[in-house]
Amino acid sequence: MLMSAADRPATLRFEHNGFRVVIPGGHVLCAVTAEVIPLEELRYWSVTRQEAYASCDVATERLCGQKPRGAGAKQA
Repeated sequence: MLMSAADRPATLRFEHNGFRVVIPGGHVLCAVTAEVIPLEELRYWSVTRQEAYASCDVATERLCGQKPRGAGAKQA
């Protein structure tokens, strides 16, 4: 059975003003939550870490060194 590029994760090169597709695919995985992010919805990434993030909150938590909610962090 053949898979279309949309069914596979893409490999991207993150740059300051966008990203380049290195290996075609339809989505990437969030580096923190492993959530599937369709390329057309990808808005948050780190150029330095070369990581994609599912949301602004997840990106902020990751880049500030905080443990993301729902990843084993205890709530007070």
